[in-house]
Amino acid sequence: MKRVIIAPAKYVQGEGVLSFLGEHVNVLGQRPVAIASPSVMKKVENTVVESLREYPQGIRLEQFNRECCRSEIERLQTICEASGADVLIGIGGGKAIDTAKAIAYYCRIPVVVVPTIASTDAPTSAVSVLYTEEGVFSEYLFFPRNPDLVLVDTRIIANAPERLLVAGMGDALATFFEARACYRAGRTTNAGGATSQSAYALAELCYQTLLADGLKARLAVTDNTVSAAVENIVEANTFLSGVGFESGGLAAAHAIHNGLTCLDACHAHYHGEKVAFGTLAQLLLENAPLAEIREVLAFCQSVGLPVTLGDLGVEDVSAESLMPVAEATCAKGETIHNMPFPVSVDAVLSAMLSADRLGHLYREQGDAGLCL
Repeated sequence: MKRVIIAPAKYVQGEGVLSFLGEHVNVLGQRPVAIASPSVMKKVENTVVESLREYPQGIRLEQFNRECCRSEIERLQTICEASGADVLIGIGGGKAIDTAKAIAYYCRIPVVVVPTIASTDAPTSAVSVLYTEEGVFSEYLFFPRNPDLVLVDTRIIANAPERLLVAGMGDALATFFEARACYRAGRTTNAGGATSQSAYALAELCYQTLLADGLKARLAVTDNTVSAAVENIVEANTFLSGVGFESGGLAAAHAIHNGLTCLDACHAHYHGEKVAFGTLAQLLLENAPLAEIREVLAFCQSVGLPVTLGDLGVEDVSAESLMPVAEATCAKGETIHNMPFPVSVDAVLSAMLSADRLGHLYREQGDAGLCL
């Protein structure tokens, strides 16, 4: 099978780089439209407008209404087409970014991604995750190319709530383990080919960076400071995880996340928080070595990621209540079928229940509770 790697055309990261947005956008178009939620726009509007002050028509700012769904994409697409936009800038979190990518695709114009948080690996990818208007996972929307520019201002990231950076670590945590599963199975990735050595190496580097710098980065952003660890974790959450998942492959962890969106209790929790638990469940599903599971549990505990279903707000952890999650996880076309063995609904249910019990055991007894 052919090997394929895809990535954004340009990736820029650093403290204060939002001030240079205009010079990067200038090579892509002359009639920019930017979308962002009201709260995000309030924080970045002055810097964005100033950086694009030399544009004859300035920049048009439009409000994103918080959910990446078909109706919101169509609403903003109509606005962009009517304004004659020739480049679209998506500013904010994963849902705003995914909405921008979809609009740019339908309008056939370049897209610039400016994440204001590092809570997912959405910024670099050629895919959007669509939800219903109620926030339940609906579908993946795949694009023929990645964003034209991803610009990440780590000063803005460091001023966002600590929990968001940690959630990004949860999303990034799955990258290596899902790429490993796809590599072993020889599955086709989102990039359209087998997992390459380069993509696998990036996924592995992503995991090692989390272990080395995750806790240090969490402590730094608690004080809203940008350290070397913060720079490394932002790169891991955004670029390494983004290229790693897309060219390395998705497997059980993200499918379990999608299944968990069926539970109302999980809606208050971030994508990466659910993915972190999905990673633990994937390790149980594939019967990974206990030492590896301990390492992942220790990391999650240290940075504050969920290790039990209770951490995701799920009070009823009976087999009966979790069966719909397992069934949704195993739906036709879900990425869990990229695992290197056949997966059943019962096996997923067992893995989730076991991961939950293991998480409780680790929280209560630490490493000692997982030793023979």
